[in-house]
Amino acid sequence: MARSSADDVELKRACEASIEGSRHNIVLSIRVAKSRGIFGKSAKLGRQMAKARVIAITTKSKGQKTKAFLRVLKYSNGGLLEPAKLYKLKHLSKVEVIQNDPSGCTFMLGFDNLRSQSVAPPHWTMRNKDDRNRLLLCILNISKEVLGRLPKVVGIDIVEMALWAKENSPLTTNRTFTEDGVATSVMIQIDTQVTVEKDLLSQAEVDDMEALLGTYVMGFGEADVFSERMKHELQALEAANIHALLESEAIIEEVLHGLEVAIICVEDMDEWLGIFNAKLKHMREDIELIEARNNKLELHSANHKDLEEELDKLVGWLHIPPQLATCLTVGSFDEPRVMKNIEACEWLIGAIRHLQVPILDPSYANLQAVKEKRVELEKLKSTFVWRASEFLRNYFASLVDFMINDKTYFSRRGSLKRPNHAELRYKCRTYAQLLQHLKSLDSNSLGPLRKAYCHSLNLLLRREAREFANELRASTKVGKAPTVWFESSAGSGQTANSEETGVLSEAYSKMLTVFIPLLVDESTFFAHFMCFDVPKLANSSNSGSDGNGETDDDQEGIASGSSTTELSFLNESLQELLDGIQEDFYSLLDWAFKFDPLRCISMHGITERYLSGQKVDTAGFVRLLLDDLETRISMNFGRFVDDCIYMIEKTERNARQLGVLPYIPRFAFLATRMEQYIQGQSRDLVDQTYTKIVSIMFVCLERTAQMEPKYSDIVLLENYAAFQNSLYDLANVVPSLAKFYRQASESYDQACTRHINMIIFITFERLFIFARRMEELMVTITPQEIQFQVGMSKADLRKMLKSSLSGLDKTINAMYKKLQKNLTSEELLPSLWEKCKKDFLDKYGSFVKLVNQIYPGENVPPVSEMRELLAQM
Repeated sequence: MARSSADDVELKRACEASIEGSRHNIVLSIRVAKSRGIFGKSAKLGRQMAKARVIAITTKSKGQKTKAFLRVLKYSNGGLLEPAKLYKLKHLSKVEVIQNDPSGCTFMLGFDNLRSQSVAPPHWTMRNKDDRNRLLLCILNISKEVLGRLPKVVGIDIVEMALWAKENSPLTTNRTFTEDGVATSVMIQIDTQVTVEKDLLSQAEVDDMEALLGTYVMGFGEADVFSERMKHELQALEAANIHALLESEAIIEEVLHGLEVAIICVEDMDEWLGIFNAKLKHMREDIELIEARNNKLELHSANHKDLEEELDKLVGWLHIPPQLATCLTVGSFDEPRVMKNIEACEWLIGAIRHLQVPILDPSYANLQAVKEKRVELEKLKSTFVWRASEFLRNYFASLVDFMINDKTYFSRRGSLKRPNHAELRYKCRTYAQLLQHLKSLDSNSLGPLRKAYCHSLNLLLRREAREFANELRASTKVGKAPTVWFESSAGSGQTANSEETGVLSEAYSKMLTVFIPLLVDESTFFAHFMCFDVPKLANSSNSGSDGNGETDDDQEGIASGSSTTELSFLNESLQELLDGIQEDFYSLLDWAFKFDPLRCISMHGITERYLSGQKVDTAGFVRLLLDDLETRISMNFGRFVDDCIYMIEKTERNARQLGVLPYIPRFAFLATRMEQYIQGQSRDLVDQTYTKIVSIMFVCLERTAQMEPKYSDIVLLENYAAFQNSLYDLANVVPSLAKFYRQASESYDQACTRHINMIIFITFERLFIFARRMEELMVTITPQEIQFQVGMSKADLRKMLKSSLSGLDKTINAMYKKLQKNLTSEELLPSLWEKCKKDFLDKYGSFVKLVNQIYPGENVPPVSEMRELLAQM
């Protein structure tokens, strides 16, 4: 159905007027909604116009953001456009062309915000595909430019739509801008004018419009008649409304009269409420006054109650129970009464603490009653502390005296007994809590008690150590004392003695095994029992027994993190507790050293093992004791080493000129014995001994060899060879000896070389003197000129060769006898002879080269001939 351009312009103006003043940027794509099949029916033209819809697409700029809307306009009864529905294009998620319409002009706009509403997605039917494409293209452009995204398009060929957009002209847009509150409309005309259609109606709207017009027996095309009839009906309805208002005038007057009566009642009620408010105000003031007085009375009552409680508590602190006062001043401290004494002591500590300012209110501190009671409690404290201290001093002394007088506690002949202090500690623990309370009452009172305990226990420990050491020496069977090492009389009898003296190390180890844990436990028990403020750790594995193999549960080691002052007091007390016991250890060491000095090595290792097993401050004096024992062992062993060195130097003064010196094989035997005694960390002690003795041995050997220079090389090579042969096996496993083995090997090689060169030179003196002269002359003149020097002619050469090489068998035999002469070690002769032949061939080969170079053509026996001759010897 065609429409004129005038109608399009009129529709466009009406659309603009309907949205004028909205302050939007507007882009219009206007179509007439229609229902398929309506066009061509002239009888329903008016109904079609009544159900026509117009779509307007608008944009709104707000700052940096732009919003897009799809507005639906409808015609009013007067033929004017008015807003019907509004959709936000940002919610447009899908544009779908309905497949049931073969023309392709019906489509659906899917909005995602309609899911929560009972509104079906809008369906629209266009007159033709050009109008449909024009509207959809406008929607897509706005979505892309303004929203930055495109809705999903279903049922439309995008390529076909793009070709259509290229062939058709752009749309005409009308934008309205807002400036200073006044709306300004700007029209932008593009090449092709927009065709405005009023042909856009859904099928449901068409059906509703036909039903409405059917009630008036009118067709869709009788729009003017329908409009006129609507105007008459509107006027009739307005006249009926006015008539109804006039008829209800009497009722309105009654209502107004009732309202006046109600207003009068409200005013009367307001006056009564004012009167009541004044009365309530006075009552409120009276109630507040009564509450204030009541609060003061309650405060006084609470204060009186608290005062009574505080005074009762103070009286309770000031009151001294008679039975406790009696227990603190008189009575005994025997075991049955210990708990009563401890209870009385605890009460006294609490009473004194309660009268001190931190617990007692400062306002009570200056009360006369409090001062008097404090003085009374101080007297009770002094009396109790003196009585308890006197009892404990006598108690410790009586316990130790009883054990000392009972000989069954100590080792006797034929019976080696471990000290057992379990009963002593058990009896002492009975008063451990009493000691803690004494420290709380008067910390200075513990000083005399600690000294008394240390003095008593020191007597017991020294007696036990002395008896134990004596029985150890008596029960240890050792052979005769060995002869002095490095003496000429020292012989193989020492081997048997070495096997017998193993009991010496066992005796010393047993002494440490019994007494070191005992001393550690006693030190730890003393620190715990006498209330030293030091942190505690668990005992180490070798210090956790009380001397009889049983672990003392109360014993705890002392950590090194304790306070310096308290730890120094503890160490001073331990010095008093254990002082003097080291003498019995020293006597055992000296006894073992007397029988076998080498046992110092194994005893040194045993001591090191115990030292490494002790914690740093587990028992300070025990570590000092072990250090002193180690020093005593080192000192004894140092005496032994000094004796050995003295005997070596003595041997040097009385030594024979030739042969192996006696201290060389004796040192090998000594080193073998020393290696057998090494235990634990005594390796350093032995290595230091090796270094000291071997250094002196080599110095004495060099001095002995220089006593007669003629035989010095023989003495050196024989003794260095003997040193290597005797220490070969040990040098392979002992690094300190390997160093001296290499030193002896180098000295042996040097002595051999000097001695062999001397024998070769003496045997072939003229030959090698002539060779030396040739070498000296070659430094200053050319080889060709040497034969013209005095004594260096060819005749001199032939004469020398004849005298030196004639009777060569006898000459070589004489050289062998010279090598054999004065050599006491026959086992060295084969190796020395082989070295002698090798050195002679090297020297003779050098001589032959010189002769060939200086006297070419002279007949000299070749080296091969000389080698064959020597091989036969």
